[in-house]
Amino acid sequence: MAGCSNNDKAPVNHVEAPKPALTAPFKFHKMIESSPGQYYDIVSWGRGAVDTGSFLILHSDSSGKKYTTTTGDLNGTVTDVYNTDMDVDGNPEILIQAKKKDTINYTTIYAFEFSDNKANKLDFPKLTQSQRKGYRGNDNFYIEEGKFIREFPIYSGSGAAAKPTGAKRKLEYSLISNSISVKQLSKDSVSAGDVAKVEPVTPAKAEVKTKSKKHQEPVKHKKAVAKKRKHRNSDDDN
Repeated sequence: MAGCSNNDKAPVNHVEAPKPALTAPFKFHKMIESSPGQYYDIVSWGRGAVDTGSFLILHSDSSGKKYTTTTGDLNGTVTDVYNTDMDVDGNPEILIQAKKKDTINYTTIYAFEFSDNKANKLDFPKLTQSQRKGYRGNDNFYIEEGKFIREFPIYSGSGAAAKPTGAKRKLEYSLISNSISVKQLSKDSVSAGDVAKVEPVTPAKAEVKTKSKKHQEPVKHKKAVAKKRKHRNSDDDN
């Protein structure tokens, strides 16, 4: 009876409900709130091939009660979405990262700037020849002080024999007058991991050279003295 009157209750573990799984034809979804009342739902969809399809950017302006849709074709699978304001004008940029598996696992970025509920497509610059040297994918993107940053490891060699050098290339993307520009922040240039082959002369080596010159002078002097003595002896004989 005493045991039945015990008011102690067992602790209750609160388990968060799992996020609803996406069902076909949808493959990816991420919601971004750029500012209060401004929501962007980014969705990829498509039946059939895994690394192709389309994307949707569903913009909900809840304060203005306006809803717009932006769509485009995908070359790859959406892996992440980023929100930034690279030109600091108050208009958000939505950047969609898509990755396609091939020999180097390359990445494609789909970029849009939103202003007055309109989407302006931005051309994301491709890697130049020098920036691509040693590139084999595995990109890491992130936002740093409002700038869009890209990092990737540098490899030496080609094909299956390519090996990581341990160095990374770091690029910074900026937006000026609706045009995305890029500059390299890392000092690896296109020859990361290379070591200068010209070896500076050490003080020890310089000292040896100096001594060798000093040793050569007495030798010349001895030869001159011997020649002079020989000539003198020859005059005495005469």
